[in-house]
Amino acid sequence: MLDQINNELKEALKSGDKFKLSVLRMLKSSLQAEQINKKSELTDEEIIAVIKKQVKVRNASIEEYKSYNKIDMVENLEKEVEILKVYLPEELSEEQIDAEITKVFNELNPTSLKDMGMVMKTLTPILGSRADMGLVSKKIKEKLTK
Repeated sequence: MLDQINNELKEALKSGDKFKLSVLRMLKSSLQAEQINKKSELTDEEIIAVIKKQVKVRNASIEEYKSYNKIDMVENLEKEVEILKVYLPEELSEEQIDAEITKVFNELNPTSLKDMGMVMKTLTPILGSRADMGLVSKKIKEKLTK
Protein backbone atom coordinates (compact mmCIF):
# COMPACT_ATOMS: atom_id res chain seq x y z
CA MET A 1 0.00 0.00 0.00
CA LEU A 2 2.90 2.32 0.77
CA ASP A 3 4.20 1.73 -2.74
CA GLN A 4 0.84 2.72 -4.19
CA ILE A 5 0.85 5.97 -2.21
CA ASN A 6 4.43 6.72 -3.29
CA ASN A 7 3.61 6.02 -6.94
CA GLU A 8 0.56 8.28 -6.86
CA LEU A 9 2.62 10.98 -5.17
CA LYS A 10 5.11 10.79 -8.06
CA GLU A 11 2.26 10.89 -10.60
CA ALA A 12 0.78 13.97 -8.93
CA LEU A 13 4.20 15.62 -9.02
CA LYS A 14 4.64 14.82 -12.72
CA SER A 15 1.12 15.90 -13.68
CA GLY A 16 1.32 19.13 -11.71
CA ASP A 17 -1.71 18.31 -9.51
CA LYS A 18 -0.60 20.51 -6.61
CA PHE A 19 -3.66 19.84 -4.47
CA LYS A 20 -3.36 16.04 -4.60
CA LEU A 21 0.38 16.34 -4.18
CA SER A 22 0.00 18.35 -0.97
CA VAL A 23 -2.55 15.88 0.44
CA LEU A 24 -0.33 12.90 -0.35
CA ARG A 25 2.71 14.65 1.13
CA MET A 26 0.77 15.28 4.36
CA LEU A 27 -0.25 11.62 4.39
CA LYS A 28 3.29 10.44 3.76
CA SER A 29 4.54 12.66 6.56
CA SER A 30 1.96 11.16 8.95
CA LEU A 31 2.95 7.66 7.87
CA GLN A 32 6.64 8.41 8.43
CA ALA A 33 5.89 9.81 11.89
CA GLU A 34 3.94 6.67 12.76
CA GLN A 35 6.77 4.51 11.43
CA ILE A 36 9.24 6.36 13.64
CA ASN A 37 6.95 5.88 16.66
CA LYS A 38 6.58 2.14 15.93
CA LYS A 39 10.30 1.77 15.14
CA SER A 40 9.43 -0.69 12.38
CA GLU A 41 7.87 -0.86 8.93
CA LEU A 42 4.12 -0.23 8.93
CA THR A 43 1.75 -3.02 7.96
CA ASP A 44 -1.16 -2.33 5.63
CA GLU A 45 -3.50 -2.41 8.66
CA GLU A 46 -1.40 0.25 10.40
CA ILE A 47 -1.33 2.36 7.23
CA ILE A 48 -5.13 2.11 7.01
CA ALA A 49 -5.40 3.17 10.67
CA VAL A 50 -3.28 6.28 9.95
CA ILE A 51 -5.39 7.15 6.90
CA LYS A 52 -8.61 6.67 8.88
CA LYS A 53 -7.26 9.00 11.55
CA GLN A 54 -6.47 11.62 8.89
CA VAL A 55 -10.00 11.31 7.46
CA LYS A 56 -11.51 11.57 10.95
CA VAL A 57 -9.54 14.76 11.68
CA ARG A 58 -10.64 16.31 8.41
CA ASN A 59 -14.28 15.35 8.98
CA ALA A 60 -14.17 17.02 12.39
CA SER A 61 -12.67 20.12 10.79
CA ILE A 62 -15.40 20.10 8.14
CA GLU A 63 -18.05 20.24 10.86
CA GLU A 64 -16.20 23.05 12.59
CA TYR A 65 -15.86 25.11 9.40
CA LYS A 66 -19.51 24.51 8.54
CA SER A 67 -20.51 26.04 11.87
CA TYR A 68 -18.50 29.16 10.93
CA ASN A 69 -19.90 29.12 7.37
CA LYS A 70 -16.46 28.83 5.76
CA ILE A 71 -17.63 27.06 2.62
CA ASP A 72 -14.31 27.29 0.74
CA MET A 73 -12.47 25.51 3.57
CA VAL A 74 -15.21 22.86 3.76
CA GLU A 75 -14.90 22.17 0.02
CA ASN A 76 -11.10 21.83 0.23
CA LEU A 77 -11.34 19.44 3.16
CA GLU A 78 -14.00 17.38 1.40
CA LYS A 79 -11.68 17.06 -1.62
CA GLU A 80 -8.88 15.93 0.72
CA VAL A 81 -11.15 13.31 2.26
CA GLU A 82 -12.06 11.99 -1.20
CA ILE A 83 -8.37 11.65 -2.08
CA LEU A 84 -7.64 9.79 1.17
CA LYS A 85 -10.66 7.48 0.93
CA VAL A 86 -9.19 5.95 -2.23
CA TYR A 87 -6.72 4.10 0.00
CA LEU A 88 -9.30 2.79 2.46
CA PRO A 89 -11.13 -0.50 2.06
CA GLU A 90 -14.80 -0.18 1.20
CA GLU A 91 -16.81 0.46 4.35
CA LEU A 92 -19.58 -1.88 5.36
CA SER A 93 -23.15 -0.61 5.12
CA GLU A 94 -25.21 -0.11 8.27
CA GLU A 95 -27.20 -3.23 7.37
CA GLN A 96 -24.00 -5.29 7.18
CA ILE A 97 -22.80 -3.86 10.50
CA ASP A 98 -26.18 -4.63 12.10
CA ALA A 99 -26.01 -8.19 10.76
CA GLU A 100 -22.54 -8.74 12.28
CA ILE A 101 -23.66 -7.25 15.61
CA THR A 102 -26.73 -9.52 15.65
CA LYS A 103 -24.57 -12.56 14.86
CA VAL A 104 -22.19 -11.77 17.75
CA PHE A 105 -25.12 -11.08 20.10
CA ASN A 106 -26.57 -14.49 19.24
CA GLU A 107 -23.23 -16.16 19.97
CA LEU A 108 -22.38 -14.31 23.21
CA ASN A 109 -25.84 -13.50 24.63
CA PRO A 110 -24.77 -10.28 26.39
CA THR A 111 -27.19 -9.06 29.06
CA SER A 112 -25.97 -5.64 30.19
CA LEU A 113 -23.58 -2.80 29.43
CA LYS A 114 -20.98 -4.71 31.46
CA ASP A 115 -20.73 -7.10 28.52
CA MET A 116 -19.96 -4.34 26.03
CA GLY A 117 -16.20 -4.90 26.19
CA MET A 118 -16.64 -8.57 25.39
CA VAL A 119 -18.86 -7.74 22.39
CA MET A 120 -16.46 -5.05 21.10
CA LYS A 121 -13.49 -7.41 21.54
CA THR A 122 -15.25 -10.00 19.39
CA LEU A 123 -16.41 -7.52 16.72
CA THR A 124 -13.18 -5.54 16.30
CA PRO A 125 -11.29 -8.23 14.34
CA ILE A 126 -14.39 -8.90 12.22
CA LEU A 127 -15.23 -5.28 11.37
CA GLY A 128 -11.82 -3.71 12.02
CA SER A 129 -10.87 -1.35 9.24
CA ARG A 130 -14.12 -1.76 7.30
CA ALA A 131 -16.45 0.00 9.74
CA ASP A 132 -16.59 3.11 11.89
CA MET A 133 -16.05 1.59 15.32
CA GLY A 134 -17.67 4.63 16.95
CA LEU A 135 -20.89 3.77 15.11
CA VAL A 136 -20.49 0.11 16.06
CA SER A 137 -20.06 1.06 19.71
CA LYS A 138 -23.16 3.27 19.59
CA LYS A 139 -25.23 0.47 18.02
CA ILE A 140 -24.07 -2.03 20.65
CA LYS A 141 -24.99 0.36 23.48
CA GLU A 142 -28.43 0.88 21.98
CA LYS A 143 -28.95 -2.85 21.67
CA LEU A 144 -27.75 -3.53 25.22
CA THR A 145 -29.97 -0.86 26.79
CA LYS A 146 -33.18 -2.05 25.12
